[in-house]
Amino acid sequence: MQKTERIWLDGRLVAWDEAQVHVLTHSLHYGLAVFEGIRCYECHDGRSAIFRLREHVDRLYGSAHVLDLPMPFPREQLIEACLETVRANRLRECYIRPIAFLGDGEMGLAARPATRVAVAAWPWGAYLGDEGLRHGIRVKTSSFQRFHPNTLLTKAKASGHYVNSILASYEVRRAGYDEALLLDVDGYVSEASGENVFIVTGGVAKTTPLPTVLGGITRDAVLQLLAELGIPCREERFTRDEVYLADEAFFTGTAAEVTPIRELDDRCIGDGKPGPTTRRLQELFFAIVRGRDDRRRSWLAYV
Repeated sequence: MQKTERIWLDGRLVAWDEAQVHVLTHSLHYGLAVFEGIRCYECHDGRSAIFRLREHVDRLYGSAHVLDLPMPFPREQLIEACLETVRANRLRECYIRPIAFLGDGEMGLAARPATRVAVAAWPWGAYLGDEGLRHGIRVKTSSFQRFHPNTLLTKAKASGHYVNSILASYEVRRAGYDEALLLDVDGYVSEASGENVFIVTGGVAKTTPLPTVLGGITRDAVLQLLAELGIPCREERFTRDEVYLADEAFFTGTAAEVTPIRELDDRCIGDGKPGPTTRRLQELFFAIVRGRDDRRRSWLAYV
């Protein structure tokens, strides 16, 4: 991670090295925190814009509501905090991390210390690598399953949930793969460690329905783009062998953007390279985030 100058913490910008918390911070011990990952892109006209900032902040507040985590700042102030943090660090492109967590002062599972909020931003390139974006990645099904909606609340982007993702990611990366695919408790495809998954077969796309996965902001954008292209997309369960037999497969996510999958479990997907639907979606997505599509200008918050 490349260090930047300022972090927004509890309502004011502070120096990077001063953005500290106590070792008895409640969320450090018990994992009750909510966060977002947001990207800012440099547009074709030289300006910088944050992609779907309001939707990300809305999801953050929704996650906090699901977990009964009080938010001490109004949404509009946090939207401005994201913009202010990018400006303060003079970043043309960056990844933005807002997080709300329980601070120190009281310990125990039933404790309710005050909620603290931070926004950090730093330069971050392609999450799964530039080569992965261009040529596709190798994926392996993890032995770790995605949790049931009544085990952990799947609509909250909660810090503690990501222990499941970390274990899956460690497992497959040690085996030489780029990313993990997780199944749900019934054995159907759920999502990756931090991305939603799509397949395309015979001109029809599929993606896992929302009850068992987090509703990705990029996932939603791709669903709208598929409709615009006239490509039907069904939100329904599918099995890992359907992925093996698909013509194309790809991940979507703020960090991953639109990343093709060229292999799953050592089975080649299609002809082993990004397919035409994936390529077209990449072209449309990057045109939008670079400010080249006036129809989707509302998705950009200019810094």
